[in-house]
Amino acid sequence: MSTKDASKPNMVLSVLHNNCPRCRRGKLFTNSNPYKLNEMLKMNEQCPVCGQATNMEPGFYYGTSYVSYALAIAVSVATLVAWWVLIGFSLHDNRFFWWMGTNAIILIAIQPLLMRLSRTIWLSFFISYSPRWNEGDVVMPERTNDGLKNAW
Repeated sequence: MSTKDASKPNMVLSVLHNNCPRCRRGKLFTNSNPYKLNEMLKMNEQCPVCGQATNMEPGFYYGTSYVSYALAIAVSVATLVAWWVLIGFSLHDNRFFWWMGTNAIILIAIQPLLMRLSRTIWLSFFISYSPRWNEGDVVMPERTNDGLKNAW
C-alpha cells in the first residue's frame, strides 16, 4: 500500500530477493540476514507493501521440503559438472570422494539460503502476480486458526 509504481518487477529477481509474489515488492522475511539462525524462517504475517497474507493455512510450508530437495539436487548437479570440467574424475584415485565432501560442505553452507528460497518459490506456486495489487485484491487464507498459530 506504500508504493504504486506501475512497472512490473521481474519474477525471477523477485523470487531471488524473497519478495512477495503478489506485488513483487514487499519483503517476505522479517530479517534480511538468512544466517541469523534463530530468525532464519521468521516471516511477516502480511506483505508490508500489499497486505498479502504469507501463511495460507496450517502446515502450508510442509511442501517446501520438495522444493528444497529439488534445489539441493540442482546445486549438486552443478557442482558435479563444475568438478568434472575443472578437475575431472578418475577410477584410479579418490577425486569423486573429494567432490562428495566438497558438495556436502557447500550444501550445508547454503542451506539457510535454500530454505528461504524454497519458501518463496512455494508461496509463488499458490499466489500469482496481480497488476492491481495496489487496489487491495488480496488472496485471503483458506483456513486459519489463531489458537493454533505458532503452537508447534
